[in-house]
Amino acid sequence: MSVVVKECAFVLVNVPDFVRYGSKPMRDLEENPALLPDIERALRTFEQVIGYGPNQVFVGNLRPDDLHDLPQPWYTNLLNAAGRQGPFGEIMPEEEFYGWLKIADAFDIVALEQSFVDRIRDAVAQHPFISSEEIKKLGTGISAGQNQKILEEGFALPLYYRGEVIGSLRSAHDKDDALKAEVLMENLLAKASGALVMRHLMKRAGIKPQEVDFILECSETAIGDRYNRGGGSLSKAVGEMCRCQNATGHDVRAFCASPIYAIVEAAALVEAGIYRNVVVVGGGCQAKIGMKYAAHLKHNMPILEDVLGGIALLITRDDGVSPRIRLDSVGKHDIGAGSSQQAIMTALVVKPLARIGMKMMDIDKYATELHNPEVTLPSGSGNTPYTNYRIMASLAALNHEIEKTEIEKFVKERGMPGFSPTQGHVPAAVPFLGHALADMKQGTMKRAMFVAKGSLFLGRMSQLSDGMSFVLEANPGPEQR
Repeated sequence: MSVVVKECAFVLVNVPDFVRYGSKPMRDLEENPALLPDIERALRTFEQVIGYGPNQVFVGNLRPDDLHDLPQPWYTNLLNAAGRQGPFGEIMPEEEFYGWLKIADAFDIVALEQSFVDRIRDAVAQHPFISSEEIKKLGTGISAGQNQKILEEGFALPLYYRGEVIGSLRSAHDKDDALKAEVLMENLLAKASGALVMRHLMKRAGIKPQEVDFILECSETAIGDRYNRGGGSLSKAVGEMCRCQNATGHDVRAFCASPIYAIVEAAALVEAGIYRNVVVVGGGCQAKIGMKYAAHLKHNMPILEDVLGGIALLITRDDGVSPRIRLDSVGKHDIGAGSSQQAIMTALVVKPLARIGMKMMDIDKYATELHNPEVTLPSGSGNTPYTNYRIMASLAALNHEIEKTEIEKFVKERGMPGFSPTQGHVPAAVPFLGHALADMKQGTMKRAMFVAKGSLFLGRMSQLSDGMSFVLEANPGPEQR
């Protein structure tokens, strides 16, 4: 039995007022509160966010290769006709997302002031994925005085909109670091953005919530209490918010490679006949919002890490149309494979292709970590996609598949510019899935390879890196199953 990626969805959520609560900005502001005005001046408007070329690629209104033709820097050469809706999902403004955040709150830890609730209620209610029952969860809000009293108690963080306090988010325990307000904020933003993208997925796939059997959540946000730390699961929390009453699930954590691990696991579960419809979903990572803000300020740029990413895909049995996951092509970075970039790419690209009798030039497009270089280059972090494609091209040359003079041609034709928010799991190859599915269904692409690496050494338990890959192939049709 073959397994296919039936559909996928991608969303961005503009969260400029949460930049101050990203891990890096929050630490810096504790040491130097005078930084805040500089940060606030560098925040983009929602119109700038939707006019930004890479964001339009993420939601499907542009193709990745279109970025080659857009003048740079992309953040000053905005697209005039851009909109918030795209073929793969949407770009949501912050004020509406506050409504989703409150609806996602199952323990009444989020409080919004009455004047702000009145302001956003109609916009939230008009969203096609919000029910009348969910609108009731917004409540009527609290007074500004009540909110101030919550903040004065010392166990809550103020919530802002355009720099003004409009609510608060409380800790769930006064002595448990795993349940303090900063952590719960990260958890809630991941849950709410995960639910948003999963609802887009179900609409695009034409699947009812009760038809989802299993959910694998693949973000970088761990949940738990002081006895479990990261031992909990966002999967069922997201599934509950999406009304998937017949589903269970668990979280998959593998640093930046998490989505690829989750996709392979999902495909194996369907292949084995254990489940029929498995959703892989990942909400945004609040901790990485504003991660490179200091470099952006230094270069007189807007802070580009002001959006949460959300990714979701549906894996099912072969339907004769959707692209197939080649489970015989799964690549893995073994413990003994070596930690050099060449060794990692050999393990993840060359070896799995050789196992199924293919060469590197048999793949039409490679998707690797698709970090937007405009975010990373100012901080000296390099152009991650370009570096990875250069390594792949060099391996192709080393194996005599191309000439050394064709390395740049390989990079441009088989690779693509980075366009994804820099939230680890979000750029991990999967943002190209929507484009690949469309091309394969239209017959303009035969194969794509998805490659993601993980930095296990960040956990200080091992010096090892990690990674996984798979090949996606156009479906030959029911007559050739």
